[in-house]
Amino acid sequence: MKDKILINGGLGYIGSHTVVEMMEADYEVVIIDSLSNSRIEVVDLIGSIVGHKPSFTQLDLCDEQALNSFFQSGSGRDVKAIIHFAAHKNVGESVTNPLKYYNNNLGSLINTLTAMQDFNIPALVYSSSCSVYGNPKVIPVTEETPLQRAESPYGNTKKMGEEIIEDTVRTSQVKAISLRYFNPIGAHPSNAIGEFPSEFADNVMPALMATVRGHKEQFSVYGNGYNTADGTCIRDYIDVVDLAKAHVRAVDRICSGNNESSYEVFNLGTGKGASVMEMIQMVEKVTGKKLKYEIEPARNGDVEAVYANPALANDKLNWKAERTLEDMIKTSWEWSNTLQK
Repeated sequence: MKDKILINGGLGYIGSHTVVEMMEADYEVVIIDSLSNSRIEVVDLIGSIVGHKPSFTQLDLCDEQALNSFFQSGSGRDVKAIIHFAAHKNVGESVTNPLKYYNNNLGSLINTLTAMQDFNIPALVYSSSCSVYGNPKVIPVTEETPLQRAESPYGNTKKMGEEIIEDTVRTSQVKAISLRYFNPIGAHPSNAIGEFPSEFADNVMPALMATVRGHKEQFSVYGNGYNTADGTCIRDYIDVVDLAKAHVRAVDRICSGNNESSYEVFNLGTGKGASVMEMIQMVEKVTGKKLKYEIEPARNGDVEAVYANPALANDKLNWKAERTLEDMIKTSWEWSNTLQK
């Protein structure tokens, strides 16, 4: 067994897939999750994939006293690194309720960093986002692309989170890697875990699947007047299992001391953009069903187009996204079948 790794928010969509990959890479995994946007049965589902269940503690990371008690307990001792997923992440909700996002997303991170200093935990892998690039002037974006004003409070919490980490690293023994995700979709090939549609009603893949199945009358395309080939937004969609595997590589790198500086940043994407209309067409191809959609006004907080140049992660993390858009939509479709049972 390798080092003990704490995964904050480890029962959520990306977190649960990362727990599986970390456990299969022979790390000892302990999970903190508040269950505010996740499900307790995911602990058992992870166990069904890996063969044994991870250690789990229900805890709100904004409760500093509870977090300190955790690190004083058996589960929290001897942690060598933390992967920090815990955050609210509905862009639209962040626009209408910004203080909820600033309080939770920044408070949980600050408490985690404080505990890392107090309990001598040396390494952090931070769940960041391509939203830190705002509306970039040039795409694909690299890690050197200037960060723009965030288009939403959610995006701003990720940008501010990176700044808080960078400042902390500069004045402490903590080392950190920020992973800037593009747009994760798909599900685990076992069909045991995936994205629960109740998590974020307006996330693209659950909304597409609900529409295909007739649970949603029509899919909303927010804006068709963007400066793109078909007028709809372009995103870099990445398979959630590919994304999870990158966290294993990041933890390997930072725990083995192979990081080249105390704070590193990597883009995690495929390097290819797909528009909303292209997503609709691929869903129709995979499912064999016609999808009803309606053009609605563009939303505040949405970026026109963004996709990654993942060359740095390919090189330094020895990682590359492997699954195609069609692959991702197939696993999403198969996962949605299990939700009907």
